[in-house]
Amino acid sequence: MHKTVIDIENAVVSYREDIALRGVSLKVTAGEFVGIVGPNGAGKTTLLTIVNGLGRLLSGQVAVLGHHIKPGNGHSLRKKVGYVPQVEQIDPRMPVNVREVVMIGRYGLLGWLRRPGKHDWAVVDKALELVDMAQLARRPIGHLSGGEQQRVSIARCLAQEPEIFLLDEPTASLDWKAQSEILELVKRIHDLRHLTTLFVTHDLKCLPITCDRVVLMKDGLIWDDGSPKELLTDEALSRLYEMPVSAVARRRRETILV
Repeated sequence: MHKTVIDIENAVVSYREDIALRGVSLKVTAGEFVGIVGPNGAGKTTLLTIVNGLGRLLSGQVAVLGHHIKPGNGHSLRKKVGYVPQVEQIDPRMPVNVREVVMIGRYGLLGWLRRPGKHDWAVVDKALELVDMAQLARRPIGHLSGGEQQRVSIARCLAQEPEIFLLDEPTASLDWKAQSEILELVKRIHDLRHLTTLFVTHDLKCLPITCDRVVLMKDGLIWDDGSPKELLTDEALSRLYEMPVSAVARRRRETILV
């Protein structure tokens, strides 16, 4: 039986007057691939934030990998939790190449006063090979396409050698081909590295259909939690998004990715 690696109990998080999470509880076991879906403002990113040891709880508790998160102790935990954000615009004049960006993922393990050694560069090069970016290792990071930059972001996360893989809208603003490639890459990494993965999206077309489980969020609450087959129905999603939702795009993607 798989052990619980993320255990959130009645978490309440507020940003000034806005309540981002309203008593959320969630358990995730080792090796699960969990898709977290919901409209903008549902609390999805905040959920990842507290798993990453960064969110400040008004009440409730969070345990990750057996460690209860308290103010000030999130740093050591983040060495074991990797995070991939949305693609961001990078100034093409930035004087940093791909390999150097991926090495940033090692500094949480090394500490800023230690210089990376041969082993650290070997970990970086292996991560670049895994995301199929080794051939562009010396390319300036700002000279890459959005899809290539996201591959580098995933490699930086992998260089950290995490146990938990958090992805926050990783395919947002990418074209359809790049989205498909990133989705396939994420699933392959999840399987190969035996990770526990939380994949956040508001775009149903970008939800990996290979998720073990889906969590639906709305208004800072977990609205439902279950298998993709049970929850990714037109009826359930139409109620979640308060508008008619067609499954056509999901089925089309399923024929491509399966």
